[in-house]
Amino acid sequence: MARPLNILFVTFYFRPDLCAGSFRATSLVEALQAALPAGSRIDVVTTEPNRYSTFETSAASVERSGCVQIERMPVPAHAQDMRGQARTFAHFARGAIRATRGRSYDLVFATSSRLMSASLGAWLARRAKTRLYLDIRDIFADTIGDILPGVVAGPMKLAFGGLESWTLKRAERINFVSRGFEPYFRKRYPYSKFSWFTNGIDDEFLTTAPATPPVAAPAGTPLHVLYAGNMGEGQGLHRIIPELARATQGRMRFTIIGDGGRRAALEAGIAAAGVTNVELRKPAPRDQLIEQYRAADVLFLHLNAHAAFEKVLPSKIFEYAAMRKPIWAGVSGHAAEFLRQEVPNAAVFRPCDAEAALKSFAALSLGETARDEFVARYSRSSIARVMADEVIAVASGNAVANA
Repeated sequence: MARPLNILFVTFYFRPDLCAGSFRATSLVEALQAALPAGSRIDVVTTEPNRYSTFETSAASVERSGCVQIERMPVPAHAQDMRGQARTFAHFARGAIRATRGRSYDLVFATSSRLMSASLGAWLARRAKTRLYLDIRDIFADTIGDILPGVVAGPMKLAFGGLESWTLKRAERINFVSRGFEPYFRKRYPYSKFSWFTNGIDDEFLTTAPATPPVAAPAGTPLHVLYAGNMGEGQGLHRIIPELARATQGRMRFTIIGDGGRRAALEAGIAAAGVTNVELRKPAPRDQLIEQYRAADVLFLHLNAHAAFEKVLPSKIFEYAAMRKPIWAGVSGHAAEFLRQEVPNAAVFRPCDAEAALKSFAALSLGETARDEFVARYSRSSIARVMADEVIAVASGNAVANA
C-alpha cells in the first residue's frame, strides 16, 4: 500500500478567481485529491480573490474539503500594473511563508506565469528540504524585455533571468504549458527534466456546448464578434479593436468582456475612432460567459505583436474551440501553428494588423463546426489526471522519463 504524501500547492490564483491560472490550479488539486493515497494532505496556499477589481467575490480565508486545506492570504486591492501586482505578491509571499513555517512536505508544487510564484515555491521547497515541481505558464524573463521601455528592459531582463535560473535549477521536474517554450528552455537548462501538460477544456464547456445551431439572425444584421478575457498589454486589444471596428461599422458589432491594465487605453482608442459598434462589459462568471459565447457569431482572440508571445499558447483557444464557433485569431508563432493544425474553422492573421484581419475573415465558415477530436484530446480533467499521477510519482521519489 502506498504511503501517505503531504504536498504544498502554491498558486497565486485559485477558485473562485476568474483566470486561466485559477482554473488550471483548481482542476489539478481536484485530480490530486482523487489520486493520492489515503491519509495524504494537500495544503493550498493562495490569495483572496483579486484578479479583477471590477469582479468582486468572496471566499473563506481557510477552507477544508477532504484531504485539501486551502489558505487564502489577504492582499491589497490593486490596479493591473506591475507596481500593484508586485505589492500584492509581496503580501501573498509573506503570508505563504508564515502559514507554512514548521510544516513538512514530500513535495512543493508551484504553478506560475510571472515567475514569482515559482520562485516562492523554490524558496519554500529549499526551506522544507524537499522536492520541487514547477508548472510554468509563461516565460516572464523573456516577456518583460518586450513590454517594458528599453531603458529599464535590459536590467530587468537580466535580473529576472538570474531569478529564473535560480528557480528552475532547483526543480525536480518542470512542466510547460506550451511546446513553443521548448527551444528557450532546452538551451538554458539542458539537464532539467521537462514535461508538457498543456491547458485544456474545462468540464463546463464540455457539458454545456450547444447541441443545435442557434436561430439565424435576420439578413443584414451585423455579425456579433465576442472577445472574453484579459485586457492587458499582452492581449494588445487597444492596438486592433478600434481600427477593426471602424472598418466594419454597420457589418460587425464587438462585445469585449473582461478587464485589465490596458482597458483605459482600449476605451480611449474606441473614443478616438468614433465607433459605436463596440461594447465593453465587466468580467462575468463562467455560466454567464458560456451564454455569451452561445450568442456570438464569431469568437475573437488576439495577442500583441511582441516576439515573446510567439512562444505562448493561450488557454482561451481551448474553451473557444469547445463552443464550436468560428475563431478569428490575431496570433503568431506557436499559437498560430497550433490553430492551423488542431482547430478547424479558425482564421489566423498577423497581430495588430486590421487589414490582414479583414482578409483572413473570408476564410471562416459561419455557423457551428464539430471539433470532437480536439475536445477529446484536450479535456482538462483528462490532462489533469495524467499530470497528477506524475506529480505523485515525483513526490514519492519515483523516476519519471524526460519528455
